This record gives sequence, C-alpha cells and structure tokens, in this order.
Amino acid sequence: MRLIIASNNANKVREIKEILGARFDEVLSMREAGIVLDVDEDADTFMGNARKKAEAVRQLAPSDAVLADDSGLCVDALNGAPGVYSARYAGDGHDDAENRKKLLNALADVPFEDRGAHFACAMVLLGENIDDIEAYGRVDGKIMLEERGENGFGYDSLFLYEPFGLSFAEIDAERKNAVSHRRNALMLVLSALG
Repeated sequence: MRLIIASNNANKVREIKEILGARFDEVLSMREAGIVLDVDEDADTFMGNARKKAEAVRQLAPSDAVLADDSGLCVDALNGAPGVYSARYAGDGHDDAENRKKLLNALADVPFEDRGAHFACAMVLLGENIDDIEAYGRVDGKIMLEERGENGFGYDSLFLYEPFGLSFAEIDAERKNAVSHRRNALMLVLSALG
C-alpha cells in the first residue's frame, strides 16, 4: 500500500519517510502523487485540521493511505495561544518574523519562569485496511526573552528546549528531529500500526 503525506514540506516528508517508510510500499508527498490541493485549515483544534486535510487528500486517492498533521506553539501564559493560529498569529500575509515579534510583545510583562510552552503535533492516518489512527505529540519548553539561533523556522529561535539548554534554532536538525513533537506523534502512529 502507498502512503501519501498530506504535505509538500520536504523536511516533514523526509522525517515521515524515515520513520514510516518500512511500513508502506511507497511513501509520497502530495506533489509526488500528483495531488494539488489547498485545504482551508479552519478547525479549532490541531486534530480537527489534521483530519480535515487527511480526508480531503483521501477523497482524491481512495486506494492509498493518507497521513496528515497539524502543529503549532501553545503558550501557557496566553491560554494556549497562538495554538492553531501559529502560522498566522500576526495576521494573514505576515511572516514568521512578525509572528515572533507579536509573541514577544504579548509576553513582555511575563517573567521567564512563567513562560512555559509546548509545541504540539496532531496526526491522522486514514487507509482502506487501516483503522483510523490519531496521535498527538508534544515537546515542552519555555519562551525566551529574545531570539537565539539561526537554524529552524517559525518560533524555533524563541523556544528553549531545557534539556539541551538551547533554543530549537540553536540545535541542528538531526538533534531537533530526535526530540520533536512531530517525531513523538510519528512514534505513536508507528506503534498503533503494530
């Protein structure tokens, strides 16, 4: 059975292939499968958005298994914000830098010890001979007072991963992927596949 990943993000596709590749005959991105689709991620939970993407791709490839995910940053002092709005926290059309700037402004009066946060990743796997699988991974940390590091993307330069004492943007991709919220969710998917 083929697995189609409901994404064209090269890093995400590579990580998923590394973990789930042995379980499927072939693992393809949407582009590799010839699927062009832009799903409106308007659900109010990560799992809702992941399911919406998986179902939309599965309609176009009913004989294949489909894996979709949705992820973002949740900050305790902001009642879980930016959450499902992580990519568009500063508004539609704004970039990662504007999102980080808005986050720092929102936390301006919050002391470091109260800046607990986590990255969350919800995954949904659908397939013809597979029971629907839902998995949720997370990695905990804190939001720093200023950006550090050149690697990564999104909020990585503000997210302190305390076991390493480094921001996610200061950690090389291999070490980050070994502890990431996406990897944690993927390992649960792999376990559920048996």
